[in-house]
Amino acid sequence: MRFSRTFLATLLLSPLVPIAARAQDLGIDVGAKAPAVSVQSLDGKQVSLGNYIGKTPMLIEFWATWCPNCKELMPTLLDAEKKFGKQVKFVAIAVAINQSPEKVRRWLAAHPLPHDTFYDVEGKAAGAFDAPATSYVVVLDKTGKVVYTGLGGKQDLEGAIRKAL
Repeated sequence: MRFSRTFLATLLLSPLVPIAARAQDLGIDVGAKAPAVSVQSLDGKQVSLGNYIGKTPMLIEFWATWCPNCKELMPTLLDAEKKFGKQVKFVAIAVAINQSPEKVRRWLAAHPLPHDTFYDVEGKAAGAFDAPATSYVVVLDKTGKVVYTGLGGKQDLEGAIRKAL
């Protein structure tokens, strides 16, 4: 498993980053075209994010089963998905740090989510999106352009999604 030093350092230090600095200051540049990298379905099949990017607005969250910020963000994420799920594709990408596809499957069995969840086996998606840590959210417009990035358990996902619509 290869992960960027930035990702690992921020993963460890993200609780120390002030909340105001977490949105729009880290990760892939707003305005950039989203990379069509491959991830893995939880049954081991390769899936290209390019199958989704550029077809509809999209919200991508990099998360982990053990992440406290992800747990804090989950109600906001689920509320946004209820409100915008017919207009926006929601995708979760489980990072491969201290978890496995089996661990993610068990977690999802106990906590079902309405959106697709993939596994970032070698950290290629995290690297391509320059994901600084878990609870990292990227919102894309229908052309595949990044309109929002944010980090942490408290994010204005509804406002971020409105930028994509």
